[in-house]
Amino acid sequence: MPESHRVAASPETIRFGAFDASFPPVLTIRSGETVVLQCVSGGPESMPPAAMGMAVPPALAAIHAAMPPRLGPHILTGPVAVEGAEPGDVLRVDVLKIDFGADWGFCGFRPLFGTLPEDFPYKRMLHIPVDREARTCRLPFGPKEGGTILPLRPFFGVMGVAPPADWGQISTKEPRAHGGNLDNKELGEGATLFLPVHTPGANFSAGDGHGVQGDGEVCINALEMCLTGTFRLTLEKGGGAKDPALKFPRGETPTHYITMGMNEDLDLAMKQALREMIAFIVERTNITPADAYQFCSLAVDFRVTQTVNGEKGVHGMLAKGLLV
Repeated sequence: MPESHRVAASPETIRFGAFDASFPPVLTIRSGETVVLQCVSGGPESMPPAAMGMAVPPALAAIHAAMPPRLGPHILTGPVAVEGAEPGDVLRVDVLKIDFGADWGFCGFRPLFGTLPEDFPYKRMLHIPVDREARTCRLPFGPKEGGTILPLRPFFGVMGVAPPADWGQISTKEPRAHGGNLDNKELGEGATLFLPVHTPGANFSAGDGHGVQGDGEVCINALEMCLTGTFRLTLEKGGGAKDPALKFPRGETPTHYITMGMNEDLDLAMKQALREMIAFIVERTNITPADAYQFCSLAVDFRVTQTVNGEKGVHGMLAKGLLV
Protein backbone atom coordinates (compact mmCIF):
# COMPACT_ATOMS: atom_id res chain seq x y z
CA MET A 1 0.00 0.00 0.00
CA PRO A 2 1.40 3.45 -0.92
CA GLU A 3 2.63 5.47 2.02
CA SER A 4 0.53 8.35 3.41
CA HIS A 5 1.95 11.60 4.74
CA ARG A 6 0.54 14.57 6.63
CA VAL A 7 1.42 18.26 6.61
CA ALA A 8 -0.07 20.37 9.40
CA ALA A 9 -0.64 24.06 8.75
CA SER A 10 1.96 26.16 10.56
CA PRO A 11 4.06 29.27 9.91
CA GLU A 12 6.75 26.92 8.53
CA THR A 13 4.53 24.96 6.12
CA ILE A 14 2.41 27.68 4.51
CA ARG A 15 2.79 30.48 2.01
CA PHE A 16 0.45 33.45 2.28
CA GLY A 17 -0.91 34.48 -1.08
CA ALA A 18 1.97 33.45 -3.34
CA PHE A 19 3.19 30.83 -5.79
CA ASP A 20 6.86 30.79 -6.79
CA ALA A 21 8.99 28.11 -8.42
CA SER A 22 11.78 28.99 -5.97
CA PHE A 23 9.75 27.99 -2.89
CA PRO A 24 11.38 24.85 -1.46
CA PRO A 25 9.08 21.89 -0.80
CA VAL A 26 8.02 21.21 2.78
CA LEU A 27 7.72 17.51 1.91
CA THR A 28 8.81 15.20 -0.92
CA ILE A 29 6.80 12.07 -1.71
CA ARG A 30 6.84 9.30 -4.32
CA SER A 31 4.35 9.15 -7.16
CA GLY A 32 1.11 7.48 -6.10
CA GLU A 33 1.46 8.30 -2.42
CA THR A 34 -1.16 10.24 -0.48
CA VAL A 35 -0.74 13.38 1.55
CA VAL A 36 -3.10 14.99 4.04
CA LEU A 37 -2.88 18.79 3.95
CA GLN A 38 -4.36 20.80 6.79
CA CYS A 39 -5.48 24.06 5.21
CA VAL A 40 -6.64 27.20 6.99
CA SER A 41 -8.36 30.28 5.61
CA GLY A 42 -8.58 33.97 6.29
CA GLY A 43 -6.37 36.82 7.35
CA PRO A 44 -6.65 38.54 10.73
CA GLU A 45 -9.12 41.01 9.22
CA SER A 46 -11.58 38.19 8.45
CA MET A 47 -11.78 36.60 11.88
CA PRO A 48 -15.08 36.62 13.82
CA PRO A 49 -15.47 38.94 16.81
CA ALA A 50 -14.83 37.22 20.12
CA ALA A 51 -18.41 37.95 21.16
CA MET A 52 -19.69 35.53 18.51
CA GLY A 53 -18.06 32.60 20.33
CA MET A 54 -16.56 31.15 17.13
CA ALA A 55 -13.17 29.61 17.94
CA VAL A 56 -10.24 30.39 15.66
CA PRO A 57 -8.31 27.13 15.01
CA PRO A 58 -4.95 27.19 16.83
CA ALA A 59 -3.03 26.65 13.58
CA LEU A 60 -4.63 29.72 12.03
CA ALA A 61 -4.02 31.82 15.14
CA ALA A 62 -0.34 30.78 15.13
CA ILE A 63 0.04 31.81 11.50
CA HIS A 64 -1.50 35.21 12.20
CA ALA A 65 0.81 35.69 15.17
CA ALA A 66 3.86 34.90 13.02
CA MET A 67 2.90 37.54 10.43
CA PRO A 68 4.39 35.73 7.41
CA PRO A 69 5.03 37.65 4.17
CA ARG A 70 1.75 38.13 2.31
CA LEU A 71 1.11 38.79 -1.37
CA GLY A 72 -2.39 37.53 -2.23
CA PRO A 73 -5.48 36.54 -0.25
CA HIS A 74 -5.03 32.78 0.32
CA ILE A 75 -3.07 30.73 2.84
CA LEU A 76 -1.64 27.69 1.04
CA THR A 77 -0.24 24.57 2.67
CA GLY A 78 2.83 23.23 0.85
CA PRO A 79 4.43 22.92 -1.54
CA VAL A 80 4.74 19.13 -1.74
CA ALA A 81 7.18 17.77 -4.31
CA VAL A 82 6.79 14.49 -6.19
CA GLU A 83 9.99 12.59 -6.94
CA GLY A 84 10.87 12.52 -10.61
CA ALA A 85 8.45 15.19 -11.78
CA GLU A 86 9.85 17.27 -14.65
CA PRO A 87 8.49 19.97 -16.96
CA GLY A 88 6.33 18.35 -19.61
CA ASP A 89 4.88 15.80 -17.19
CA VAL A 90 1.35 15.90 -15.77
CA LEU A 91 0.49 15.73 -12.09
CA ARG A 92 -2.72 13.84 -11.38
CA VAL A 93 -4.35 15.08 -8.16
CA ASP A 94 -7.07 12.80 -6.82
CA VAL A 95 -9.14 14.49 -4.11
CA LEU A 96 -9.84 11.50 -1.88
CA LYS A 97 -11.38 13.13 1.18
CA ILE A 98 -12.27 16.54 2.58
CA ASP A 99 -12.83 17.19 6.30
CA PHE A 100 -14.10 20.35 7.96
CA GLY A 101 -11.58 22.19 10.11
CA ALA A 102 -13.85 24.70 11.86
CA ASP A 103 -17.44 25.27 12.92
CA TRP A 104 -17.79 28.48 10.94
CA GLY A 105 -16.87 30.18 7.72
CA PHE A 106 -17.04 33.69 6.34
CA CYS A 107 -18.35 35.46 3.25
CA GLY A 108 -17.96 39.14 2.48
CA PHE A 109 -17.51 41.88 -0.06
CA ARG A 110 -15.72 45.22 -0.08
CA PRO A 111 -15.38 48.34 -2.22
CA LEU A 112 -13.80 48.01 -5.69
CA PHE A 113 -14.03 44.21 -5.78
CA GLY A 114 -16.60 41.61 -6.79
CA THR A 115 -18.83 41.44 -9.86
CA LEU A 116 -20.93 44.52 -8.99
CA PRO A 117 -18.59 46.93 -7.15
CA GLU A 118 -20.57 49.90 -8.49
CA ASP A 119 -23.73 48.59 -6.81
CA PHE A 120 -22.11 47.67 -3.48
CA PRO A 121 -19.42 50.31 -2.72
CA TYR A 122 -19.12 49.38 0.96
CA LYS A 123 -17.84 46.60 3.18
CA ARG A 124 -19.90 43.74 4.59
CA MET A 125 -18.78 40.54 6.31
CA LEU A 126 -20.84 37.59 7.49
CA HIS A 127 -19.55 34.89 9.84
CA ILE A 128 -21.66 31.82 9.22
CA PRO A 129 -22.03 28.85 11.62
CA VAL A 130 -21.39 25.37 10.25
CA ASP A 131 -22.87 22.08 11.46
CA ARG A 132 -20.13 19.60 10.62
CA GLU A 133 -22.19 16.50 11.37
CA ALA A 134 -25.20 17.65 9.34
CA ARG A 135 -22.90 19.17 6.67
CA THR A 136 -24.91 22.37 6.56
CA CYS A 137 -24.48 26.05 7.27
CA ARG A 138 -27.04 28.55 8.52
CA LEU A 139 -27.35 31.95 6.87
CA PRO A 140 -28.69 34.85 8.99
CA PHE A 141 -31.29 35.81 6.38
CA GLY A 142 -34.07 34.18 4.40
CA PRO A 143 -37.85 33.74 4.34
CA LYS A 144 -37.96 31.42 7.34
CA GLU A 145 -37.44 32.37 10.96
CA GLY A 146 -33.92 31.49 12.03
CA GLY A 147 -32.42 31.98 8.58
CA THR A 148 -31.66 29.78 5.61
CA ILE A 149 -29.94 26.40 5.85
CA LEU A 150 -27.66 25.45 2.96
CA PRO A 151 -26.21 21.98 2.39
CA LEU A 152 -22.42 22.06 2.18
CA ARG A 153 -20.39 20.84 -0.77
CA PRO A 154 -16.77 21.44 0.20
CA PHE A 155 -13.85 21.85 -2.19
CA PHE A 156 -10.52 23.65 -2.38
CA GLY A 157 -10.65 26.91 -4.31
CA VAL A 158 -6.88 26.80 -4.81
CA MET A 159 -5.01 23.73 -6.02
CA GLY A 160 -1.91 24.25 -8.09
CA VAL A 161 1.67 23.42 -8.90
CA ALA A 162 4.60 25.82 -9.03
CA PRO A 163 4.42 28.17 -12.02
CA PRO A 164 7.22 28.48 -14.58
CA ALA A 165 10.37 29.91 -13.01
CA ASP A 166 10.36 32.87 -15.40
CA TRP A 167 7.08 34.08 -13.91
CA GLY A 168 8.78 34.79 -10.59
CA GLN A 169 6.49 35.22 -7.58
CA ILE A 170 2.81 35.54 -8.47
CA SER A 171 -0.31 36.15 -6.43
CA THR A 172 -2.72 33.36 -5.59
CA LYS A 173 -5.59 35.60 -6.71
CA GLU A 174 -5.51 34.82 -10.43
CA PRO A 175 -5.92 31.28 -11.81
CA ARG A 176 -3.46 30.46 -14.57
CA ALA A 177 -1.85 27.54 -16.44
CA HIS A 178 -0.41 26.18 -13.18
CA GLY A 179 -3.90 25.91 -11.67
CA GLY A 180 -4.14 28.03 -8.54
CA ASN A 181 -7.34 29.89 -7.71
CA LEU A 182 -9.59 27.85 -10.00
CA ASP A 183 -12.65 28.18 -7.73
CA ASN A 184 -14.27 25.27 -9.57
CA LYS A 185 -16.90 23.75 -7.32
CA GLU A 186 -16.88 20.50 -9.34
CA LEU A 187 -13.41 19.65 -7.97
CA GLY A 188 -14.61 18.31 -4.63
CA GLU A 189 -14.30 14.93 -2.96
CA GLY A 190 -13.99 12.20 -5.57
CA ALA A 191 -12.78 14.53 -8.34
CA THR A 192 -9.44 14.54 -10.14
CA LEU A 193 -7.43 17.55 -11.31
CA PHE A 194 -4.74 17.24 -14.00
CA LEU A 195 -2.03 19.90 -13.90
CA PRO A 196 0.87 20.47 -16.32
CA VAL A 197 4.22 20.37 -14.52
CA HIS A 198 6.43 23.45 -14.99
CA THR A 199 9.27 22.87 -12.50
CA PRO A 200 11.18 19.86 -11.13
CA GLY A 201 9.14 18.19 -8.38
CA ALA A 202 5.89 19.84 -9.56
CA ASN A 203 5.49 21.38 -6.06
CA PHE A 204 1.78 21.06 -5.31
CA SER A 205 -0.03 23.34 -2.84
CA ALA A 206 -3.66 23.66 -1.76
CA GLY A 207 -5.80 26.03 0.26
CA ASP A 208 -8.75 28.44 0.04
CA GLY A 209 -11.22 25.97 1.52
CA HIS A 210 -14.83 26.52 0.43
CA GLY A 211 -17.77 25.03 2.28
CA VAL A 212 -20.18 25.83 -0.52
CA GLN A 213 -20.16 28.07 -3.60
CA GLY A 214 -22.43 28.98 -6.47
CA ASP A 215 -21.01 29.12 -9.98
CA GLY A 216 -19.74 32.65 -10.47
CA GLU A 217 -18.73 33.31 -6.84
CA VAL A 218 -20.11 36.75 -7.61
CA CYS A 219 -19.59 38.78 -4.41
CA ILE A 220 -15.85 37.79 -4.07
CA ASN A 221 -16.16 34.91 -1.61
CA ALA A 222 -17.69 31.50 -1.28
CA LEU A 223 -18.16 30.18 2.25
CA GLU A 224 -14.48 30.54 3.10
CA MET A 225 -13.43 28.07 5.77
CA CYS A 226 -10.73 25.75 7.09
CA LEU A 227 -10.63 22.34 5.42
CA THR A 228 -8.30 19.37 5.54
CA GLY A 229 -7.79 17.47 2.30
CA THR A 230 -6.46 14.02 1.50
CA PHE A 231 -4.81 13.98 -1.93
CA ARG A 232 -3.19 11.25 -3.97
CA LEU A 233 -0.46 12.73 -6.19
CA THR A 234 0.45 10.62 -9.21
CA LEU A 235 2.96 11.49 -11.88
CA GLU A 236 2.11 10.89 -15.54
CA LYS A 237 5.42 11.05 -17.39
CA GLY A 238 5.44 13.06 -20.58
CA GLY A 239 1.78 13.82 -20.00
CA GLY A 240 0.77 10.17 -20.20
CA ALA A 241 -1.05 8.49 -23.05
CA LYS A 242 -4.23 10.55 -22.62
CA ASP A 243 -2.74 14.04 -22.42
CA PRO A 244 0.64 14.02 -24.19
CA ALA A 245 0.67 17.80 -24.62
CA LEU A 246 -1.37 19.08 -21.67
CA LYS A 247 -0.79 22.81 -21.31
CA PHE A 248 -3.74 23.78 -19.13
CA PRO A 249 -5.60 22.32 -16.14
CA ARG A 250 -8.29 19.74 -16.79
CA GLY A 251 -10.63 17.95 -14.40
CA GLU A 252 -12.64 14.80 -14.06
CA THR A 253 -15.46 13.71 -11.76
CA PRO A 254 -17.22 10.33 -11.54
CA THR A 255 -19.75 11.66 -14.09
CA HIS A 256 -18.00 14.31 -16.22
CA TYR A 257 -14.82 15.44 -17.98
CA ILE A 258 -14.00 19.11 -17.40
CA THR A 259 -12.02 21.64 -19.42
CA MET A 260 -11.26 25.17 -18.26
CA GLY A 261 -10.63 28.61 -19.68
CA MET A 262 -9.39 31.75 -17.93
CA ASN A 263 -9.04 35.29 -19.17
CA GLU A 264 -9.79 38.86 -18.09
CA ASP A 265 -12.39 38.82 -20.89
CA LEU A 266 -15.16 36.31 -20.18
CA ASP A 267 -15.68 35.78 -23.93
CA LEU A 268 -12.04 34.77 -24.33
CA ALA A 269 -12.27 32.49 -21.28
CA MET A 270 -15.22 30.81 -22.99
CA LYS A 271 -13.26 30.39 -26.21
CA GLN A 272 -10.35 28.81 -24.34
CA ALA A 273 -12.60 26.35 -22.47
CA LEU A 274 -14.25 25.43 -25.77
CA ARG A 275 -10.93 24.96 -27.58
CA GLU A 276 -9.71 22.81 -24.72
CA MET A 277 -12.86 20.68 -24.94
CA ILE A 278 -12.53 20.27 -28.72
CA ALA A 279 -8.91 19.18 -28.28
CA PHE A 280 -9.90 16.79 -25.48
CA ILE A 281 -12.56 15.13 -27.64
CA VAL A 282 -10.29 14.86 -30.69
CA GLU A 283 -7.51 13.29 -28.58
CA ARG A 284 -9.83 10.50 -27.43
CA THR A 285 -11.90 9.75 -30.53
CA ASN A 286 -11.57 9.43 -34.29
CA ILE A 287 -13.75 12.46 -35.00
CA THR A 288 -12.53 15.70 -36.55
CA PRO A 289 -12.27 19.11 -34.86
CA ALA A 290 -15.31 20.22 -36.87
CA ASP A 291 -17.26 17.21 -35.57
CA ALA A 292 -16.16 18.02 -32.03
CA TYR A 293 -17.15 21.68 -32.41
CA GLN A 294 -20.69 20.70 -33.37
CA PHE A 295 -20.82 18.01 -30.69
CA CYS A 296 -19.94 20.65 -28.05
CA SER A 297 -22.88 22.74 -29.22
CA LEU A 298 -25.20 19.76 -28.85
CA ALA A 299 -23.98 18.00 -25.72
CA VAL A 300 -21.44 19.97 -23.63
CA ASP A 301 -22.44 22.43 -20.90
CA PHE A 302 -20.27 25.52 -20.44
CA ARG A 303 -20.58 27.27 -17.09
CA VAL A 304 -19.19 30.45 -15.58
CA THR A 305 -16.74 29.31 -12.90
CA GLN A 306 -16.05 32.67 -11.29
CA THR A 307 -16.08 36.37 -12.25
CA VAL A 308 -14.09 37.88 -9.37
CA ASN A 309 -10.44 36.82 -9.64
CA GLY A 310 -9.21 39.17 -12.35
CA GLU A 311 -8.84 36.19 -14.67
CA LYS A 312 -12.46 35.09 -15.09
CA GLY A 313 -13.25 31.41 -15.55
CA VAL A 314 -15.44 29.19 -17.71
CA HIS A 315 -15.55 25.40 -17.48
CA GLY A 316 -16.96 22.88 -19.92
CA MET A 317 -18.75 19.77 -18.66
CA LEU A 318 -18.84 16.67 -20.87
CA ALA A 319 -20.92 13.81 -19.47
CA LYS A 320 -19.10 10.47 -19.49
CA GLY A 321 -20.41 7.78 -21.82
CA LEU A 322 -21.53 10.04 -24.64
CA LEU A 323 -18.53 9.33 -26.83
CA VAL A 324 -17.93 5.66 -26.01
